[in-house]
This record gives sequence, structure tokens and C-alpha cells, in this order.
Amino acid sequence: MNTQTLSALTIAGSDSGGGAGIQADLKTFAAHSVHGLSAIAALTAQHTRGVVAVNVPPVDFLHAQIEACFEDFDIGAVKLGMLANADVIDAVADALQAHKPAFIVLDPVMVATSGAKLLEDEALDALRQRLIPLASVITPNLPEAELLLGHAIADGAAMRAAAVELLSLGATSVFLKGGHLPDDGDVIDLFADSTGIVEIAHPRLRIEAHGTGCTLASAVAANLCQGLALTEACSAASDYVHAALRKGYRPGRGEIVVLDHFGAAPAR
Repeated sequence: MNTQTLSALTIAGSDSGGGAGIQADLKTFAAHSVHGLSAIAALTAQHTRGVVAVNVPPVDFLHAQIEACFEDFDIGAVKLGMLANADVIDAVADALQAHKPAFIVLDPVMVATSGAKLLEDEALDALRQRLIPLASVITPNLPEAELLLGHAIADGAAMRAAAVELLSLGATSVFLKGGHLPDDGDVIDLFADSTGIVEIAHPRLRIEAHGTGCTLASAVAANLCQGLALTEACSAASDYVHAALRKGYRPGRGEIVVLDHFGAAPAR
């Protein structure tokens, strides 16, 4: 029996509908043969038609969850998702600075697919100042990047400039997702680090889906646990999300598709 299984920790919000958040993260970790740990930073009541309510547990309890995980598990990477307010962000940043995990993947969750706001206004500065400088990679979509940078990103050239600008916030690398660009061609994602920019392209799928950002970031974390370099981890994660989206299904009464995390599992 292998008693040294590498684990990935997700610190994020719970999705009662099972398509995003902690639930998507744990399914993604399992699909990549990585043991999944979780610290729940927010509780959402939601389904395939939207977010009904959000509750943020006491910060002391979040701290206890994170400490319990670091005390007992060999954590190869930490994935950060929905962190609703500045107090939560400060608590998470303090814990990460204390434990210094090898990799931190930050998905700057701000708005749900349904349009529901998931980050309080005053938390944006805390996200920029406390967490982005700790991140091995940040994985914003274009609306999230626009909020982080304070300006619009209208086309491919602006997206390349934005990737470089995001790097200046302090993260080691940036994976900027291009699915929101109004383009009928391929979806172009950008991986940027100090060596330059790499384009990662996939055919555009006309599917309204839920949990793609959570799944991508947790797949990056799992790939880093498996020993892939940052560029390779992000590229493989993008491939995985594309495959899981193609195999997606509709479990609820809404039109939102949930990814098939296990049907798209990479061969090991």
C-alpha cells in the first residue's frame, strides 16, 4: 500500500448543485488520480438556473480546516477558488505564507456563470495585494481580468497586452482564458510567464456551461502534483476542460451544461 499519496487542496466555495466549486474540484482531482482535500470558504445554494443564496462560514473555522489538512497530508498544490471577502482572503494568505506549498493555483472567482456576484467590492484589493503575489499561476477569464486591471479587453491584441499586465501584479505566471472574446474562430487561451507568451487553441464549442473555470484551475493543480511544468500543466488542463465540455450533460432543469469530469479523465 502506498502511504505517501500526493494530495491537492482546494480552498473554495461549495456548489450545492454539484457542477462547480469544491464539488468540481474534487471530481477533477480524482479524475487525475490525485487525492483531493477541501477547505470550504463559502457555502452556496445554487442549481443549474442560478445562485439562490451565499453564506460565508466563520474565518476561524476556515483556518481550522486548512490547518487540519496541512497537519496530516503531503500537499503538492493548493487551488484557490471563491473567497468572498477580505477577511477570508487575509486568512487564506496567512495560512499559505505559513505553510509555503510548492504550488498555488489562483482562480480569481468574482461572478458566477449565472451573473451572481461572488466577491465583495472591498475584497478585490485584498486579492491583488495578498494572494496574487503568492500564486504560481492565476487563471482569470476576460471579465475577471478586466476587473483586476480596471479596463476593457476588446480583442486578441488587447488580450496579449493584458496577460503581460497581469504578470506585473506579481504572480509567477498567468493563464488568461479567451472564451469571452466575440470571435467565431478558435478559442485562444494565453499562458504567460517571464519567458514570453504561449497560445493554446481549441475549436469553439457553442455550449453554455457551468464550472469550467473551477475545473481548469483544479486540473492545473492536479497536473502540477503529477510533476508537469507550469506550461504543460496549463495546456493539459485546457485540453481536459475542452474534452469534459464536449461530453457535458444537463442534470437539472436549466439549460446549463455540467462537465463530465470522469468521461474526460486523462490516461495514466
